[in-house]
Amino acid sequence: MKIEQDYYRREVVQEVAKDLLGKVLYTRINNQVTAGVIVETEAYSWRERGCHAYNNLRTARTEVMFRTGGCAYVYLCYGIHNMFNVVTNIEGTAEAVLVRALEPIEGVQIMQRRTGAHSLPRITSGPGKLSKAMAIERNLNGAFLWGNEIWIEDSGTEIAKNAVRAVSRVGIDYAGEDATLPWRFIVADNPWISRS
Repeated sequence: MKIEQDYYRREVVQEVAKDLLGKVLYTRINNQVTAGVIVETEAYSWRERGCHAYNNLRTARTEVMFRTGGCAYVYLCYGIHNMFNVVTNIEGTAEAVLVRALEPIEGVQIMQRRTGAHSLPRITSGPGKLSKAMAIERNLNGAFLWGNEIWIEDSGTEIAKNAVRAVSRVGIDYAGEDATLPWRFIVADNPWISRS
């Protein structure tokens, strides 16, 4: 069942980031369906320096983060990788969850063809790789996450609390002390989590 908007509009972005573990991200691009269980996320809030919209910075890129929760925020990183985020909270509050890794469950051969990866855990074990595998591009920026191109489902899979680890986020040294916030959530020992 597709997750509805109220799920994403919660006020604590870290709770949404943790709760997304075990949910299933789907895309249907050019009539090809791919899906994967979310096994790694990172939370971002306008209140901390790791966030693109820190201190309520509104730019052409960050504007989508100020929309109501439940839409996609897709941006280009290093001029190469598309990064898929889930916008959270209410309209006007810039918060989002970066989906960092998936465990593929549907359309695996399609994902391998898109990425050219031969090793299964390599196709979705990082935010840029999973976007490529799932064909998530910037034309999906702002798309609602219950449509027919990209959506998230609750399959009823429960991740045991003792299997979830909260650790510091990756690649945001510029954020100073905020870089050490334990806002990255992983399913421990899952072979698809990204290398950090």
